[in-house]
Amino acid sequence: MAVTEQPEHLAGVVRALATSRAKEIVFEFEGRQTTFAEFDVLTNRVANGLIALGVRQHERIAYLGKNSDIYFELLFGAVKANVVMTPVNWRLALPEIAFIVADCKAPVLFVGPEFTAQIHGIRERVPELRVVIVTEGDAGEWQGYSAWRDAQSAEDPQVEISRNDVAIQLYTSGTTGKPKGAMLSHANLFNLIEAGDGEKPEWNRWNEDDVSLVAMPAFHIGGTGWGLLGLYHGAKGVIAREFDPTKVLDFIERDKITKIFMVPAAMQFVVRQPRARSVDFSRLKYILYGASPIPAALLKECIEVFGCGFVQLYGMTETTGTIVALPPEDHVEGLERMRSAGKALPGVELAILDVDGKHLPPGEVGEIATRSGSNMVGYWNLPEATAKTIGRDGWLRTGDAGYIDKDGYLYVQDRIKDMIISGGENIYPAEVESAVCDHPDVAEAAVIGVPDDTWGEAVKAIVVLKPGKQATASDIISFARSHIAAFKTPKTVDFIDALPRNASGKILRRHLRDPYWAGRERQVN
Repeated sequence: MAVTEQPEHLAGVVRALATSRAKEIVFEFEGRQTTFAEFDVLTNRVANGLIALGVRQHERIAYLGKNSDIYFELLFGAVKANVVMTPVNWRLALPEIAFIVADCKAPVLFVGPEFTAQIHGIRERVPELRVVIVTEGDAGEWQGYSAWRDAQSAEDPQVEISRNDVAIQLYTSGTTGKPKGAMLSHANLFNLIEAGDGEKPEWNRWNEDDVSLVAMPAFHIGGTGWGLLGLYHGAKGVIAREFDPTKVLDFIERDKITKIFMVPAAMQFVVRQPRARSVDFSRLKYILYGASPIPAALLKECIEVFGCGFVQLYGMTETTGTIVALPPEDHVEGLERMRSAGKALPGVELAILDVDGKHLPPGEVGEIATRSGSNMVGYWNLPEATAKTIGRDGWLRTGDAGYIDKDGYLYVQDRIKDMIISGGENIYPAEVESAVCDHPDVAEAAVIGVPDDTWGEAVKAIVVLKPGKQATASDIISFARSHIAAFKTPKTVDFIDALPRNASGKILRRHLRDPYWAGRERQVN
């Protein structure tokens, strides 16, 4: 059976399930199956290994790797040692990866086999990094994970843990060019898992026959949070190393998947597979989707092909994921609510605020704010940024603009912040502009998001060249790619003589965006 009484912390979840679900499978990864009892022992070994390495309570460890069962061993091993897991976005460029490892002050870095070539570059930039452990394959000059783990004691270290201790630190793109570490506590994660307990709708209930597919990357709350949800409820989690649309259908058929979380771009790739219409989806109960709005035509196609229940989720890293959901019964073509993000989950408060923080009535557009036990502890070592996001009254400003109708449905209209969402990844213009402006031929640049049928939005740079310089679009794109992740790099570049500015000199980014969004109902795609 699943956890029946909420433990004080996540370590208690593993211990309880090791008894109640001892012989059942918690994770399957590329043919390797781990029972709940085995997982309990493996995470004990990881915890003892971290303690033996001198990692102190509340310190961070970093993980640079794709999805695997090892990641979840490390996460719960860290939990048992009261150490904070910091998964790093492996899609980032080397300088960005090194920044996160340095910022979280991790003394130990666990590296997946795909990224061993980057280790020297990271260590050169992060002198505080003491230990590197390679999770799979030939470790070369570094320590190998299996040998390190299996050399440790299997006894539970029984470290004292508080419900309010931070368990996971997930980095979000920074408005000023640097990522921020959102600190999520055990209490935050329990709030996500237990939201509405006792009054949960059918789509949010789990049973021990459920099999979930963990295909979204673990460095996002959509990957780690989804994996935790299934584990907590005693369900089996099938882990995909990375999202591959050609393999998702195989997972659904072979592993009898009942629940999946995907971003809309991923849904599009899967539903457009040639054999999507011949797959047996009879075991699939629900597809939960979120991280960016979904085109109505794509959603209609997915409903027709998959034939299961669909649930739209709205949230952010800072809210430990989902705070608003649109249930299957509201996924009806022609229904006005189909345009909404849904209603607040039980225990979540929503408000629409004006620029002065005043609460606005139904139907009026303002900034979406939320207050609940899911709101993050804060940003790591950034008290001013935390205070700007979460007020003293506990209301967290999302940076999204929208309104709430008289029935409590939330409609997202735009983003107050300049953030771009492409394929479910958050991208801030300041970060991209900084990379573009480092090009020797660029005088200044503004970055905007423009509609894209595949990724939701695409990054476009509007560039002013220095007098006499003749850099091309491809020159600038290639240059930026060497400094920032590929998904952040501009896909297109336009050249103009001068950027539009207001009287105080601020770039009028809205003037640049408007032509591309003309005729669209909302200013997010």
